[in-house]
Amino acid sequence: MKVVKKIAKTMLWILIGFVVFVAVYWLMERLLSRSSVAEQTDGQPKTIAAWVFSNGVHTDIVLPMHTPYKDWNETFPYANTRGKDTSFNWIAIGWGDKGFYLNTPEWKDLTFSTAFVAMTGLGKTALHVTYYKNLSSNELCRPFTMSVGQFQKVIQYIDNSLEKDAFGHSIYISTNAQYGQDDAFYEAKGSYSMFHTCNTWTNNGLKAGGLKASRWTAFDKGILYQYR
Repeated sequence: MKVVKKIAKTMLWILIGFVVFVAVYWLMERLLSRSSVAEQTDGQPKTIAAWVFSNGVHTDIVLPMHTPYKDWNETFPYANTRGKDTSFNWIAIGWGDKGFYLNTPEWKDLTFSTAFVAMTGLGKTALHVTYYKNLSSNELCRPFTMSVGQFQKVIQYIDNSLEKDAFGHSIYISTNAQYGQDDAFYEAKGSYSMFHTCNTWTNNGLKAGGLKASRWTAFDKGILYQYR
């Protein structure tokens, strides 16, 4: 009887600890994601249009496909998509846990093992790129502009996130897990965890470019708040 009570007491303390941890995590995320890192202007005119796009959970940085400063087809070829359409104007780039990306096309496909690996930083990561012809401003898709200097810093941030082969090229992930005809996956650096999520990566990319961002965020709402 004493053993049962001791186990029950231990389980209760574990449960209380878990609830407290979740509450503190949520509160800190809420506070830090609504706290802004000011934009670092470089004196250049803002001539580059861009977007922050969310699917309701995960955010991407959306950039012009072709500019004098970067042609994304050289890094992420159209040929690696199912549709192989070359008429797109925009590319959305996001980072995340590789297993989650490839094994969870829908929330109903999420397994405990996939979630555990993703949240603990034990898995590999990938960049997911999606091509768009047009975008419209709404609650989940926020436009902004940046200077050429800021744009080049964002480009460098994305480039630094890529795993590359011996020739310095991005490494395409050959898979049938694409979400549609116009997206592809590439090997990436870094570890995903509950403290460094896909949205943390997006937010850090904005910071790297000297753009407005949250101090820290785990969810998409903080980034969208900054660009409301």
